[in-house]
Amino acid sequence: MKLLEIVPRDGTGLYGAVVKKQAEIRKAGRGTFMRAGAGKRAARWRHVRYKGSLKLHPGAQNAVEVEIRSPERGDEARLLSSFLGWMDRHFGDRLSSVNIQYRRR
Repeated sequence: MKLLEIVPRDGTGLYGAVVKKQAEIRKAGRGTFMRAGAGKRAARWRHVRYKGSLKLHPGAQNAVEVEIRSPERGDEARLLSSFLGWMDRHFGDRLSSVNIQYRRR
């Protein structure tokens, strides 16, 4: 399992913008991430190709916290790479830092 803390540069809320962007992309019939669970305090996403899921929720000081889990270690690394690329493409200019913690299963 990998835990990410994504901190915005300007201190504005990032969680809502991330969830909204993903919904816009899927509504247009594109994208590799799809929402797997609904909730006001957290969102769960799946990737169209890799096993596992990402659980996103708002963190302290407008950050976004992400938990990446997969039954297959290789897919967990691919999910991490894919999600980081997605964040960089859509929000790279708004990010201050991304902290990654590696946890044992």
